[in-house]
Amino acid sequence: MIVKETKLKGCFILEPKVFRDSRGYFFESFNQNTFNKLIGKEINFIQDNESFSSKGVLRGLHFQKGEYAQAKLVRVIKGKVFDIAVDIRKDSSTYGEYVAIELTEENKKQLFIPRGFAHGFIVLSETAIFSYKCDNFYNKASEGGIIYNDKDLNIDWKLDEKEFLISEKDLQLPTFKEAAL
Repeated sequence: MIVKETKLKGCFILEPKVFRDSRGYFFESFNQNTFNKLIGKEINFIQDNESFSSKGVLRGLHFQKGEYAQAKLVRVIKGKVFDIAVDIRKDSSTYGEYVAIELTEENKKQLFIPRGFAHGFIVLSETAIFSYKCDNFYNKASEGGIIYNDKDLNIDWKLDEKEFLISEKDLQLPTFKEAAL
């Protein structure tokens, strides 16, 4: 597996070794020991989530605060998404910066997002199945978010805004400056 730290400390892109032949392919999508060794710290994932979405669905930018903050390991099982992780760690030198990556069923890349980040994605293919591991349980009282079109973050979501499908809840999220980080 190839692992590269992004410009945001603690946020890694993981690219597994894929074995292909006439029957199809095989790869190890997760190995706890290898993962911990590669990122240099121990993470214990306790929950797996999966979503199915159609083209233009934009989910995010979401985060969990305080003792319920979550680290995530995200990947695409089917389709293609444009994935975003925003550093919301106030003591970080990259506070307010983000990384973006296309995660696809073909490239099999994964993004490790440590605690202290907001996360979101938009579906670029007709449909997508998105999977993520979390190291903490969801807690409704600790959820937070940032509006997708925040002027300070200035994220290019790769699709025309007319194509976006966004939940009412996500349309009500505060700006980066207004968010209770």
